[in-house]
Amino acid sequence: MNTPAGQKIFTESVMQDLMDCVKANVCRALPPATDDFDPEEDEPVLEPAWPHLQVAYEFFLRFVVSSEVNAKVAKRYVDPSFCLQLVELFDSEDPRERDYLKTILHRIYGKFMSHRSFIRKAISNVFYRFVYETERHNGIGELLEILGSIINGFAIPLKKEHLQFLVRALIPLHKPKCVGMYHQQLSYCIIQYVEKDPDTAIHILTGFFRCWPWSCSSKQVLFLNELEEILELLGADQLVTIAPILFDNLSRCLNSNHFQVVERALFLWNNEHLVNNGCLSRQNANMVLPTIYGGKNERFLYSLPFLCLFSHLANIFAQANILAHKRSPHAQHKR
Repeated sequence: MNTPAGQKIFTESVMQDLMDCVKANVCRALPPATDDFDPEEDEPVLEPAWPHLQVAYEFFLRFVVSSEVNAKVAKRYVDPSFCLQLVELFDSEDPRERDYLKTILHRIYGKFMSHRSFIRKAISNVFYRFVYETERHNGIGELLEILGSIINGFAIPLKKEHLQFLVRALIPLHKPKCVGMYHQQLSYCIIQYVEKDPDTAIHILTGFFRCWPWSCSSKQVLFLNELEEILELLGADQLVTIAPILFDNLSRCLNSNHFQVVERALFLWNNEHLVNNGCLSRQNANMVLPTIYGGKNERFLYSLPFLCLFSHLANIFAQANILAHKRSPHAQHKR
C-alpha cells in the first residue's frame, strides 16, 4: 500500500500504533453463549458492532498481505499473544467475523514462519477444550479449514509433532454430538494425513471405531462416507494390521437396526476400486464373505432393495471365481 507519491505506509514506525489500534477494536471478550442455542437449528446471533469491526478486520488484513511488510520486522508486533487472541475469537457466533478470522490467521501462518508451531498448539488447545470439557464452540469448522491447508503442506516423512496432532487433536473430534456441523472439514483433514502417509490409516481407523456413534444412524452414515474415502487409500500392509477391527465393525453396521446404516454399508461394494483392487476384493474373500453373510440381518433380509444388493455382491464374487477358474492351468488343459 503506497501513497500516490510512492511513499510506503506500513513502515516499522507505525506498526506499534497500528497493532494497538487493531487490538483495541477487535480483541474483546465475547458475550456468553445462549444456553438454549442450537447451532444446527437456530439462526446465528449476528454481532451488532459488525460494521465497525469489519473496517478494523479489513484494515489489518491489508496490513498482513501487504508486500511491503517485512515478516522479520513485523513478527515483533504480530506476536504469539496476539495470535492466541485471534484463535480465541473463533468462538464468535457471527459467521462473518469467523470468515475474516479464518483468512487473517491463515495469512499470518503463511507469512510468519516462527509463529507456526505456536498457532498449531493454540488450535490444538481449542480442540482439547471442546472435546473434553465444553462440546460447544462456534469456530471448529473454520479452524479445520485452515488446518486442511496446513496439513497439505506438511513435509514427508511426517514429523512426530504432526502425528501427535493427528492422534491427540483430530481423531477425538469425532466424539462430540455435534460432529455433523464440521464433519466435512474434519474428513478432509483426515484424508490429507492418509494421502501423506498410508500408515496413519491404522491410528485413524483404530480411534475412528472407538468414536463410532452406534446409537445415531445419521452420524453412522456420515462416518461410513468418511470410511469409504479412507479405505480407498488403504494399502495391503495396513489392511493386515487393521483387518480384524475393520471387518468386525463392518459386520456390526450390516447388522444394524437402522435401514440407512445397513444400506450405506452395503453400498461400499458399489465402489469399483474397493471391490477390484481394495480391501473388499476377492483376494480378501475369507474376511469379506463372513462379514456380508455371517450375521444375516433378518430385519431387512427380504426387503427388495437389500435382496438386490446381496444378489449384486454374490455376482461379484461368483464372477471373480469363474474368471479365476478359466485362467487356471486345469481349465486351460481341459480346452
